[in-house]
Amino acid sequence: MTDLLYTEKELVQSLREYIKAEETKLASVKSWANKLDALTRVSTTDPEGYLAHPVNAYKLMKRLNTEWNELESLVLQNPSDGFISNMSVHRQYFPDEEDETGAAKALMRLQDTYQLDSEAFSKGKLPGMQSDAFLTVDDCFDMGKTAYNDADYYHAVLWMQQSLKQLDAGEEAATTKAEILDYLSYSVYQMGDLPRAIELTRRLVAIDPSHQRAGGNLRYFEKLLFKQLNELNQAYQPASEEPIQLGTYNRPKDHLPERETYEALCRGEGIKLVRKRSRLFCRYQDGFRNPRLLLKPMKEEDEWDSPHIVRYLDVLSSEEIDKIKELAKPRLARATVRDPKTGVLTTAQYRVSKSAWLEGEDDPVIARVNQRIEDITGLTVDTAELLQVANYGVGGQYEPHYDFSRRPFDSNLKVDGNRLATFLNYMSDVTAGGATVFPDFGAAIWPRKGTAVFWYNLFKSGEGDYRTRHAACPVLVGSKWVSNKWIHERGQEFRRPCGLTEVD
Repeated sequence: MTDLLYTEKELVQSLREYIKAEETKLASVKSWANKLDALTRVSTTDPEGYLAHPVNAYKLMKRLNTEWNELESLVLQNPSDGFISNMSVHRQYFPDEEDETGAAKALMRLQDTYQLDSEAFSKGKLPGMQSDAFLTVDDCFDMGKTAYNDADYYHAVLWMQQSLKQLDAGEEAATTKAEILDYLSYSVYQMGDLPRAIELTRRLVAIDPSHQRAGGNLRYFEKLLFKQLNELNQAYQPASEEPIQLGTYNRPKDHLPERETYEALCRGEGIKLVRKRSRLFCRYQDGFRNPRLLLKPMKEEDEWDSPHIVRYLDVLSSEEIDKIKELAKPRLARATVRDPKTGVLTTAQYRVSKSAWLEGEDDPVIARVNQRIEDITGLTVDTAELLQVANYGVGGQYEPHYDFSRRPFDSNLKVDGNRLATFLNYMSDVTAGGATVFPDFGAAIWPRKGTAVFWYNLFKSGEGDYRTRHAACPVLVGSKWVSNKWIHERGQEFRRPCGLTEVD
């Protein structure tokens, strides 16, 4: 997306050059018109007297034979050719409709996770930053339409309401009030609020009495409501005309059982480590007297006691991070997950990021990082997966998941075993959001550039540790870069021997 900003800047420059060329052309045509206007006024006053002079006769012949042809060529010139050509070259890199829809859904995801109302987004008010960013009436309307077309009436209500609020405040827009009320009233009906749906539809009919669908909907809503009231033996209470606020309607349940816990952790509302603090320490770690770490041991901090999660400081230098990002950027592609039914790799809404895989042969920096991970953990990386680099942009996330496989192993797991441990490098600071959270026990680990966290996914018996279900929270403000190494079981038999019980 940073490349797209520079593309847009180049296109603006190209547009200005086109405007300048059009203005130059128009100035030349105006000059011609003014000169010929004065000339024809004189010549047509006394045509025979004017043409009696041989010079005037010659110049008339010349103008009509040569100069008017030149003027025709000037008028037919199209200064837009350069701009159109430039547009065509860059268009192949433009976002498509899916990208625009994805960005809109990302804003809604952030809205839910961090409990932000639509007005906060519309005015660019986000935690951790001041910005001039804003959404217009038309922007909010398009956000609402994106949700509506996806049958997401909860978010459709929030964004259509914000669009209406800004329009009522006097903001100019191409979208009409009738259009907004049309979408809003039906979305409110879908949320089960018949009294308010009736009130909104009545406002729509008052603005546009000829609106056929509105009249039909109003009669239908009224019939439904009075039927419900009769069954419950209740009197009709007109709906409030106050704007619909965040929290007016309950957000529909979805596929994720721990949704509320997960999002609370992302907001920093997790378990406070008052009791556990006394059991968390920091220390120097020399990788079990590894020669490469004896003179400069790693700084190790406990993030959680059970399961044991540690953070290492100063794992990657800024130069190494820049090199890893440089190598990864050309290879970045939408991250995939394995479909549990088919086993085929596919994209999914619960994992929104771009990733690339780097191997030691790509650059000495990658080989050095791989070696460093082996030195720190004491585990061999010979059977580990390649270094995966991931970038989480607008609303980027990875909902709660396990790193180890619980399904029938695919081919590489049969050879190298399951994912024993995860080594996660943070390669950027994140202004707001983007934590790594563990909903099962309430840990939240915040990105700090140059640090890394490490945990075991499996017990010593090889059984999966289900407490390690974790998630990458949506990035609210900023861009999150990470790289991770998934270390497999094979080759660790004498480095991490089996325990005596299943849960050692």
